[in-house]
Amino acid sequence: MQLRKTTAILSASGLLAFGAATGWIAPMALHANGATAAEATASGVTAAPAPAPVAYGTAPNYRAIVAQNRAAVVNVKTEGVEHTSAQEFGSPGDSPFGNDPFSQFFRGLPIPRGDVPVRGLGSGFIIKPDGIILTNAHVVRDAKHVTVTLADHREFRAKVLGSDPTSDIAVLKIEAHNLPVVHFGDPGELAVGDYVLAIGAPYGLEESATAGIVSAKGRSLPGGNYVPFIQTDVAVNPGNSGGPLFDSHGSVVGITSQIYSNTGGYQGVSFAIPIDVAERVESQILKTGKVEHARLGVIVQPVTPALAASFKLNSAAGALISRVDPDSAAARAGLQPGDVIVKFQGHDVSDAASLSAQVGMASPGDAVTLQVWHDGKTRDVKATLANASKEDGELASTSGGPDQGKLGLSVRPLTRDERSQAGVSNGLVVEQAAGAAAEAGIEPGDVLLSADGKALENVEQLRSIVREHKDVVALLIQRGDTRIFVPVQLG
Repeated sequence: MQLRKTTAILSASGLLAFGAATGWIAPMALHANGATAAEATASGVTAAPAPAPVAYGTAPNYRAIVAQNRAAVVNVKTEGVEHTSAQEFGSPGDSPFGNDPFSQFFRGLPIPRGDVPVRGLGSGFIIKPDGIILTNAHVVRDAKHVTVTLADHREFRAKVLGSDPTSDIAVLKIEAHNLPVVHFGDPGELAVGDYVLAIGAPYGLEESATAGIVSAKGRSLPGGNYVPFIQTDVAVNPGNSGGPLFDSHGSVVGITSQIYSNTGGYQGVSFAIPIDVAERVESQILKTGKVEHARLGVIVQPVTPALAASFKLNSAAGALISRVDPDSAAARAGLQPGDVIVKFQGHDVSDAASLSAQVGMASPGDAVTLQVWHDGKTRDVKATLANASKEDGELASTSGGPDQGKLGLSVRPLTRDERSQAGVSNGLVVEQAAGAAAEAGIEPGDVLLSADGKALENVEQLRSIVREHKDVVALLIQRGDTRIFVPVQLG
């Protein structure tokens, strides 16, 4: 029997997993199920009193937070199978007996393989007194059976009502009533340096509490385009996944999800999913049994200082569009490569990851207003978001890098066949690259589609644009199926 303790780990080489409606519910007034304290009492619901406020800058009463919430935190155990094929082993490291000296007599023989039972451990917390529980999607992934253990040691077989790998949120249901619940806080009120506390079962050690501070907000991680993670220095280990992250008031502001580690254990960096993201997912699952994410239909990249200078922006902020997908919400709204999205629904877009998170929090079919920097001035663009599950691709982020004459390029117009093969209607193909362009990463065979947002039809047009610039020019290049803006320093 194999044992896996489920906390997602973000290592230096990527994301690994062990084995397997936006808004703030005021913690002083409402229980997680939406009932007031008086209504909860009248219905017989057992719940802790609402959290008492803590003055900012004052150390929280961790003892009170744990005492108030421990009964609403649960352990999640999963059972599943892992299928492996038969193989031979030829060294002690391959042996199912490890370094047992008798393993030498079995070298060269096939190791029995097949459906290997696998068990997983994680955490969760009760959000409704009738047995609704939140945890991570990766905790229950591929599970055949899910068992929830309460703080009073009662065990229940849980049903997975729904799971969303994109946000890493899953909703469970157990047949129980009058259960204690947590209170939701507002992650938007968190600031770097604020106290936070996690409760979970690291390595299966039940009801373990660890504390720290918020290290950063709005982190974008591989595979987490839609989630603006809360980064903390709270000690989190395998088995903590799915447990609650509390603020200094004792309200849940996040769900423990991932750690950054080169060893598989805690190394000072952990990440939590904001609870407002989880609320939106939970609401959809309870209503429809599935989760739908919105999609704008653009590829965006960060605005570097060099690109900001090229596009005459006052600061290196916003999301620079390098590609607009055909027949997407963005295409229908008239967005173009070279546009910089600086606001989404009135909220600042600080970078490409910020746009991804804001689009992800919206719903398919939402009519939204974008403030876009286009051709040296801002304009408002109306768009109706599409459904990501019904269109190819997802909102993605890509990172940018730091002319004839100044550029150091030898270019020519694309032939008709080359335009057809590249899937473009205009552009110049690079025959030789040297000097500033080569230093910026442009290579022979790249296709120049635009310069400073202006579509390139001929070589003289490129020369004219370069003559107007003294410092930097932003070139949109296509290499294979990838498009990206590259700032080229001219001076």
